[in-house]
Amino acid sequence: MLGKIERFLRQSDMPPTKFGRIAVNDPRLVGDLRRGREPGTRTVARIEAALEALVGGDR
Repeated sequence: MLGKIERFLRQSDMPPTKFGRIAVNDPRLVGDLRRGREPGTRTVARIEAALEALVGGDR
C-alpha cells in the first residue's frame, strides 16, 4: 500500500498530508505508514478509492 501511495505522491507532487486528508481525513496517514502503521481493511479500501479517483481525474 505504501509503495502505491509513494509512487502517486512522486508523480503528482502532492504533499503527504494533503493525500492523507483526502483519502481518510487524517493528515498523519502517510507519516504513520512510513513509521510502520498497518492500515485496516476499511482504511485500505478508502486509500485505494482515493488513489483511483485522483489518478482517474488526471487522465
